[in-house]
Amino acid sequence: MEYDGTGLVGWQKQNNGLSVQELLEEAASRLVGDAPVMSATAGRTDAGVHASAMVVQLDLPCHERLDARQIRDGISFHLKPHRVAVLEAAAAAEGWHARFSALSRRYRYTILNRPTRPVMDADHVWHVRRPLDACAMHEAAQTLLGRHDFSSFRAAACQANSPIRTLDRLDVTRSGMHIHIDVEARSFLHHQVRNLAGSLHLVGSGQWPVSKLREVLDSCDRRKAGPTAPSEGLCLVGVGYAQDPFG
Repeated sequence: MEYDGTGLVGWQKQNNGLSVQELLEEAASRLVGDAPVMSATAGRTDAGVHASAMVVQLDLPCHERLDARQIRDGISFHLKPHRVAVLEAAAAAEGWHARFSALSRRYRYTILNRPTRPVMDADHVWHVRRPLDACAMHEAAQTLLGRHDFSSFRAAACQANSPIRTLDRLDVTRSGMHIHIDVEARSFLHHQVRNLAGSLHLVGSGQWPVSKLREVLDSCDRRKAGPTAPSEGLCLVGVGYAQDPFG
């Protein structure tokens, strides 16, 4: 599924606003005669964060009466007028789980690097007026690849048992006025990608040398890293499995 996270409190149900999970479960419930529907997701996104390829598992009662197309189109219909839609649907294999079967998650963080404020990209980019050196950002990013203690890029509220994570990819590229930070790992710490983006911004703007990012990583001190980048620039763009569940 894909969704625009603007104005939503994130994936998970909360008491302080509307979530993607609540919208999806209510839409699915309406499709099956208002029976309760529970969901499991490949990952959680924070308030304001978007997704173009979130994978969600639904336990649909009476699902045998509906084919994949009817499930996809029916849930998407009931999701209106919210900017949330189901892209594909398929029956899950025995023992498959949206979260625990996932081998990787891919995110893209997008910076609009120009003097003029965004219009077409509003709520989907971090607008940075100061010129950024994407090549320097990419060079610094490569020093973080592999398995490390990412405490320096971990939110204080993170509930993960360990700060150890393995970054398989962290690429920074420029496409015109857009700078893309593409990151892939099996799992991430809370705010890890946004904290990485905030620190890479300091390298790109010339406030930090390329070597600084590895120093920050080795310090295992969140206070040494850059600020948390805004949520609107972040998008979940893929979840990897041993076999494509929609193939």
